[in-house]
Amino acid sequence: MLQVSNATKYFKDQKIFSGFDIEVGQGRFHVLVGPSGCGKSTLFDGLTGVVQLDGGSLSWNHEPLLNLSHHAAYMQQKDMLLPWFCLLDNALLPAKTGKQDMTAAQSQARRLFKRLGLQGYESHMPVQVSGGMRQRCALVRTLMFNRDLILLDEPLSALDTITRRSLQSLLLLLQTEFKKTILMITHDIEEALLLADEIYLLSSMPMAISRHFILDSVKPRKFNDPVLLDIKADVLDMLEGDLTHEPG
Repeated sequence: MLQVSNATKYFKDQKIFSGFDIEVGQGRFHVLVGPSGCGKSTLFDGLTGVVQLDGGSLSWNHEPLLNLSHHAAYMQQKDMLLPWFCLLDNALLPAKTGKQDMTAAQSQARRLFKRLGLQGYESHMPVQVSGGMRQRCALVRTLMFNRDLILLDEPLSALDTITRRSLQSLLLLLQTEFKKTILMITHDIEEALLLADEIYLLSSMPMAISRHFILDSVKPRKFNDPVLLDIKADVLDMLEGDLTHEPG
């Protein structure tokens, strides 16, 4: 579906990444794992046009394109809900800005609220609900863009452990029930192992792919799988070694 070739980005004289390549297959759940500050979020900003890449090319189903602004929905770490809108109105923002039929959009949003456990909270303001519920609303809003590709930038990292685990199953719904292709950033190795079809282990800046793991086991997964435990150990060893060799 998506091919990124030779992506390059500098900030002043600092190389964030250069010659970065990745292919995102349709219907797959791809996860990027790497040390904090290595350039993962900058890559997403470049792919979506928030910032301009300094080099490289993107293609969508073999057709060249400038960025993913019209092809992907982007869900960030913070829920970014507007505090003066109720949850339903926040979820309807893509329909309003995209000039969609609002009757159909409201019907779709209410169905998604029910499916993601938010039914009955449509008129609540963001300040009135928990962080997990706000993130569920942000997930509904992301789905309301009706895009085939979803970019997730550490969408659960601001949540407590219990809430985070409960919402991981909802991220799987993006792939299994809503038939989306996922490209996600996380620093949580266990989260990556639970969700991913493919894991890309990234180096510290300048960011590059150090290792590519393909996971074929059926989801949902549990951590008593020795294959997952072995991969986790490999990833931790590589990340620890990468951080140890960072210039000081």
